[in-house]
Amino acid sequence: MSFDELKKYALMLPDEPGVYRFYNNDQQLIYVGKAKSLKKRVSSYFNKPAGHNRKTLRLIDEITSIEYTVANSEFDALLLENNLIKQNQPRYNILLKDDKTFPYLCILNERFPRIISTRKYIPHQGEYFGPYASVVAMKNVLELVRKLYTIRTCALPLTENNINRKKFKVCLEYHIGNCKGPCEYLQTEEDYLKDIDQARIILKGNLSLAEKLFQSQMDEAAVSLQFERAHQFKEKLLALERFQSKSMVVNRALTDIDIITIVSRDDYAYINYLIVKEGSIVFSKTVEVKKYLNEPDEELITYVYLNLRSASGSTNTEVYSNIIVNPLPDGINNTLPKIGDKKKLVSLSLKNAMEMQKERELLRAEKVRKKAEAVIRLQQDLQLANAPMVIECFDNSNIQGTTPVASMVRFANGKPDKKNYRHFNIKTVTGANDFESMREIVFRRYKRLLDEEKPLPDLIVIDGGKGQLSSACEALRLLGLYQQVPIIGIAKKLEEIYYPEDPIPLHINKKSPGLHMLQYLRDEAHRFAITHHRQKRSKKQIDSSLEQLDGIGEKTAAKLLAHFKSVKKINEATLEEIEKIIGHAKAVKLKGLKK
Repeated sequence: MSFDELKKYALMLPDEPGVYRFYNNDQQLIYVGKAKSLKKRVSSYFNKPAGHNRKTLRLIDEITSIEYTVANSEFDALLLENNLIKQNQPRYNILLKDDKTFPYLCILNERFPRIISTRKYIPHQGEYFGPYASVVAMKNVLELVRKLYTIRTCALPLTENNINRKKFKVCLEYHIGNCKGPCEYLQTEEDYLKDIDQARIILKGNLSLAEKLFQSQMDEAAVSLQFERAHQFKEKLLALERFQSKSMVVNRALTDIDIITIVSRDDYAYINYLIVKEGSIVFSKTVEVKKYLNEPDEELITYVYLNLRSASGSTNTEVYSNIIVNPLPDGINNTLPKIGDKKKLVSLSLKNAMEMQKERELLRAEKVRKKAEAVIRLQQDLQLANAPMVIECFDNSNIQGTTPVASMVRFANGKPDKKNYRHFNIKTVTGANDFESMREIVFRRYKRLLDEEKPLPDLIVIDGGKGQLSSACEALRLLGLYQQVPIIGIAKKLEEIYYPEDPIPLHINKKSPGLHMLQYLRDEAHRFAITHHRQKRSKKQIDSSLEQLDGIGEKTAAKLLAHFKSVKKINEATLEEIEKIIGHAKAVKLKGLKK
């Protein structure tokens, strides 16, 4: 999409929280962002671009398409953004953070190991966790770990020799309860490593395991009447719950689940696919499926689900959906939730499918409007009595007079009507004579329409200048159609429009949608003619190379090509295979000549 098209598209986005994704011309994901309002945030990229910094302008220049996922809240959008960035690592999510990489948390390989944040990934330095989507996300996790466990923050070299020599003294962190003083052996290495092991559980994302551990420790302390210790574990549980509440889409008990929903219309279906881990969305994709044979929704959703499941690498065994997904591989259960958190997930997925449906239908309506506008504008530009709803354009093609052919393309309601495109082999003209070739094909085309009593077009366009236009007009005179159908010529270089019997060309405004349609029409006719010319010339060369062989004439060559498709395959065929097509005597001659 162009900049103006992206700007209009952004205005059609919903005024709801969610995540947006920018793609470049190669369909590579280059940026993921979150928004409280998708419409306002994405539109801001395309309004007053001069106000953006250099990096943002570079991003905007590369955007060719936009995708988005609606979320229930801004927190859900933040979670989804983080998950998508971690999984895909889009280039601009890195470059736009001061050209730095994502932050990591690292448990260092040292005695009484510290947990540090870093942007440098050095595998031998320690055990890394992340990367995190942002510094804020990373700091939130690190803050949680430090609230739950007493991990030292100093960089002192706590070797056994240094501690035995009493080289260090406890600091303020010890006195306020954030550290247990391993620098003076007030905490043993064994006890310290237990905290590190539990912190590692949190860093790996196993919040439920940490929760169970704190719960059991709190219960044990309460049973042994250690109420102060029990209260400490209760505070840790509350801190864990507060952290979880900010990163949930739904209940964290809902984990390892696929969600697939479908919204169906007459010609199209819109399908959204989500993957959920511990209540968080880690993958989201919405697709549009065009119906060709009025396929049932159950068939469409199953086909798309199996493809998206494979593409995403999901191994989940639970699938929630709004209609039955069948058949499924063994071991996968399909549920149609009716109430509760499971239903919320299905509703969120369905909401994303409906958003794409609304977006695509608006885009299609906009395209229809633009086509109609271009047709009306062309009528005004050419000063036609009627709107040119059906236009036919002719073009010739030959190279140094060899294999002359021609084409006719037809546009209806501003769109290519490809089933009514036509090729012409020039029959009455010898050599490169574009004028006579144009007269022949125009005459043949409209004589046939008259004979078959079919309707004539609203406008005839000739790809060429005054000479080709005059030849086409002569053909219409012979048929008695001259001045019954408007006809013009369009010259290639200056986009000049010629009318019959008018030596002065018309120049249409270069920005006119009508001229753009004429250019598209002319280019399509040229492409169609060139394609036919190349195919015919290639076939003629192959036929000629075969006919040069003794005993092989035009009809025999045609038989061989029809069966074997190419000269190479004919050369590779056995005598028995060839004689089945052209008989034993000719096959022997053909094989004998190749020795």
